[in-house]
Amino acid sequence: MNFQVVYVPIGVGTYEMVTAHEQFDNSAELLKKIDKDIVVPEDILLTVDAVADFLSDKNPDLVILQNITFANAAYASEVLRRFNCPILLWTLREPVIDGTRLRSNSLTGAYSAANAICAFRGQGKFEHVFGAPSEENVKREIEATIFAARVKKDLTGLKMSAIGHTPQGFGFGRALDAELLSKFGVTLDAIEARELINKAKAYTDEECASDLAEAKEKVVGLEKMPENNIKDFARLYKAYKAYVDENRIGAISSRCWPDFFTEFGTPVCMVLSLLNAVNIPASCEADVYGALSMYIGTAFTGQSTFFGDPVSMDEKESSITFWHCGMAACNLARCDTGAQVGVHPNRKIGPVMDFGCKASEEATIFRVGRTAEGKFRFFIAEGNVMDKPKQFNGASIVVQTKESAEKIVKETIKNGWEPHYVVIYKNIAEELEKLGNMLDLEVVRY
Repeated sequence: MNFQVVYVPIGVGTYEMVTAHEQFDNSAELLKKIDKDIVVPEDILLTVDAVADFLSDKNPDLVILQNITFANAAYASEVLRRFNCPILLWTLREPVIDGTRLRSNSLTGAYSAANAICAFRGQGKFEHVFGAPSEENVKREIEATIFAARVKKDLTGLKMSAIGHTPQGFGFGRALDAELLSKFGVTLDAIEARELINKAKAYTDEECASDLAEAKEKVVGLEKMPENNIKDFARLYKAYKAYVDENRIGAISSRCWPDFFTEFGTPVCMVLSLLNAVNIPASCEADVYGALSMYIGTAFTGQSTFFGDPVSMDEKESSITFWHCGMAACNLARCDTGAQVGVHPNRKIGPVMDFGCKASEEATIFRVGRTAEGKFRFFIAEGNVMDKPKQFNGASIVVQTKESAEKIVKETIKNGWEPHYVVIYKNIAEELEKLGNMLDLEVVRY
């Protein structure tokens, strides 16, 4: 079903209605500018019955509940008894303060509505914005909330795949299908890595010619690899693409070592790189929650994300370097080098990606993590991608953090966060925090 946002402006007719209708018209105009498909009533809903009639045929993924004037808790309760979707409570600034009558009293109405929401759902289980439709921060808050609700709905249509099992000692990335479905609405399939290896081995060179040509257009230096590794990469790339397409997979977590080195003789790293570059989020070391983190970042931005380990920290410039063996999306490479191809830094077999990532004025570090007790949580940190060359063999990215990098590193280690993170090429910290709230997760934000 289509994503639906419903605007519910409530009030009572004993307040000053000329001002109330101005507030309603301005609010509706702003919402339509943000999303033309937002469902807006013809007029202010001045009774509980009017609220009920308006909502009778709606199926919202987000309700924007706004006190045009004061309205008692019964109005909010009518929304709450019908829907379990996220709610954004919008409180208007009192339009005139001139020593005469109170025009709207939206703020007191917000207290009544919030009290009802907390009684129904628990403390803090909603978003809130305060201000007039003309205020930029109000627009930004509403946009972020709508986007978060849209991604929350997108997750319910996501089908992920775990290709192979996590290596020993990497259990932090292992997921249960029931947990993903119950918490995020995500479906998880599973397949053994050997099935795709066997599928790849069955392809002829002719069948893989177009896949190889595609790769050569996107990377630099593939021709320097041994011919058998180039051909085997093309076979494996074709096998992964076919599996993703045939099964409508939206994100994958793939086992990588040791199987693809020992059983196939060619790494899967560059296969994952090319999938990431076409926005099929693909993590390595079979990290399902890493792949989920990548998917969420891509869903918000429409761009590829970087997946890797925190491997170095510079206190003076407040930066953290993230690195991985060579599966970074090829479209994240620096323009001056392009997506260079090399060999795996440990196994000395290629092709893998071997470059530093391009700079960005905005970035967000993100992770869907779990506590020691098994509860899901979000890690979010704001920053920017620095203009740095490749730091180590493999693919690397250097993020200068808004908060002290030293503080982030020390606290994430002390609090048991996982060793894999996603770097997103945009500041979406606000959107991610709202999504975490909507999913009822702990959010740790720097």
